[in-house]
Amino acid sequence: MLRKSKLKLKMASNSISRIAWAKINLDLLITGRRDDGYHLLDSLVVFADYGDEISVRPSRKLNLSITGPFADMLVREGDNIVLRAARLLQDKFDIKQGANIELVKNLPVSSGIGGGSADAAAAIHALMELWNLTDKEAELGELPLSLGADVPVCMASETMHMSGVGERLRPVSLKFPLYLLLVNPGVSLSTAEIFRSRAARKAEYSCSRNLPDEIVTIDQLLDILGRGGNDLEYDACAAAPKIKKALALIRSGKSCIYAGMSGSGATGYGIFSSLEAAQAQATTITHDFPDWWVRSVRAR
Repeated sequence: MLRKSKLKLKMASNSISRIAWAKINLDLLITGRRDDGYHLLDSLVVFADYGDEISVRPSRKLNLSITGPFADMLVREGDNIVLRAARLLQDKFDIKQGANIELVKNLPVSSGIGGGSADAAAAIHALMELWNLTDKEAELGELPLSLGADVPVCMASETMHMSGVGERLRPVSLKFPLYLLLVNPGVSLSTAEIFRSRAARKAEYSCSRNLPDEIVTIDQLLDILGRGGNDLEYDACAAAPKIKKALALIRSGKSCIYAGMSGSGATGYGIFSSLEAAQAQATTITHDFPDWWVRSVRAR
């Protein structure tokens, strides 16, 4: 059952909470397509120190309540990836219990920063603790991937080189702090539509890469990103020109080192020399475009 909670519920003492950290694709290469239609990816992924919030409490049935600034968009969807994840987990381990799940939706919907996938991953972690399944994570198998290509990396929520259809994950260590500015110009994009647009223009596939286990300096990271880029940015900007405008505004920041689009859009990101510099540009953009979602973060 999906319902919208009008008031933020007080957390019971036996509730379990997780943060669904925002995912940022620093680059995204499309390297091929399998016979089943799934695209092969190659991406360097980091996670912000900000995200949605998931809390679960014991209940006889599964219920989901949604609050937060982007709750309305999810309520209109009907079924939700969080409920799908919960049902799959019940079926996988023959769980007869339910749960009251509360989602505080802080991240914009369909915005390329893994909101739904991160929510599903956080819900899986929280429900496994609630249902005493923490020793069975290795038995999840393809359950996370069946929910979406980004769910496996969101289960880890740490810097990864992601490849395959999202199931191949290799940790990458950043040896320096990474300060980011995230900007969504009030646009939601369908990933499937962006891929269809790319296919229609018969865009070539990129080559897969071998990334180092450690990225020691910001210059090394910039070299990797400069040779990578985002293969979906052209089609996303064509579908929603506001993305191009958002990227230009991010780049206009005096201390912006690099800017790109995350995932299939519509959120742009910028790398800044300091959190204060990112916050300063966030203030400038928010002043001129108060309806946009703008957030300065640090990579976890």
